[in-house]
Amino acid sequence: MTTNRLLAAAASVVMAATGAGSGIAAPAGVKNVVLVHGGFVDGAGWKGVYDVLKKDGYNVTIVQNPTTSLADDVAYTKRAIAAQDGPVVLVGHSYGGAVISEAGTDDKVKSLVYVAAFALDKGESVSTLIANPPAGAPVPPILPPVDGFLSLDKAKFAASFAADVDAETAAFMADSQVPWSVNALTGAVTDPAWKHKRSFYLVATDDRMIPPDAQRMMAKRANARVNEVPGSHAIYVSNPAAVADLIKQAATDAE
Repeated sequence: MTTNRLLAAAASVVMAATGAGSGIAAPAGVKNVVLVHGGFVDGAGWKGVYDVLKKDGYNVTIVQNPTTSLADDVAYTKRAIAAQDGPVVLVGHSYGGAVISEAGTDDKVKSLVYVAAFALDKGESVSTLIANPPAGAPVPPILPPVDGFLSLDKAKFAASFAADVDAETAAFMADSQVPWSVNALTGAVTDPAWKHKRSFYLVATDDRMIPPDAQRMMAKRANARVNEVPGSHAIYVSNPAAVADLIKQAATDAE
């Protein structure tokens, strides 16, 4: 093979690796993003955020947690982190915040993004944090557990969880709920990753599942950089661009 052909072959390899020539520029900063869903839903809700990030050149992995226990979900998330080829921005929605608070101490994780999420402190669980809601706060329509698993009242799902999502999608989310184990709610964080990693927090100001003031409290104690955006608890579905923007900010600022 001639020198020119060798150079051309090498250039092709570089272009393939970086996305050059594909119309997608390699993003600045961290390029790997791992998305962790919360309770009652699965990873499919991240589709809009995934599309934005992929279009901008990020490698995106979506964790499909069983939501059977915090330990199980942390294990699933750590496997996803281990599969990445470099530094990671770790993102959690709702209960997914508890998961990333525990799993995010992994050396590959450079920053954390909480999306209307539980940024738990040492010894806290979702159960302990929601045990005493503030006066006047909306009460999520959680039904009594069946065989140790929780679900939301389908008739009240849209108003509480997805008020700004189109009616057809909200109805599908209600009908495709993933049962959420009581064991997952009671799992306590041992060493909060936000005490060691740079953190970002998106407050959904119209959230009726986790009160916005509770989100602000958690963001403040985590010393997180905060974006406040009008939206329901399902803001990652209704406004994926706002969520992706904060993730990209975290990726750029991580290094």
